[in-house]
Amino acid sequence: MRKFSERESGRLTEVRCNCCGRALSVKNGILEEECIRAETPFGFFSRKDGQIHRFDLCEDCYDRLTKAFRIPIEIEERTEVL
Repeated sequence: MRKFSERESGRLTEVRCNCCGRALSVKNGILEEECIRAETPFGFFSRKDGQIHRFDLCEDCYDRLTKAFRIPIEIEERTEVL
């Protein structure tokens, strides 16, 4: 869950993990730790047609969630980080 300031033209002020509720580190409008931001618009063949769902997961909650998958996630090592 993300919060933005109204006075500073939408500057990021807070990010909380939607799963555990932990506040992630935000300084000067910049998120200073990794999190997973998911957003999906649901379409015609969904019970949620016309809705857009968004959430943030901290890295610990992401690890717990994906560990429970029956089919493991694909992991690719990145050799160059920009």
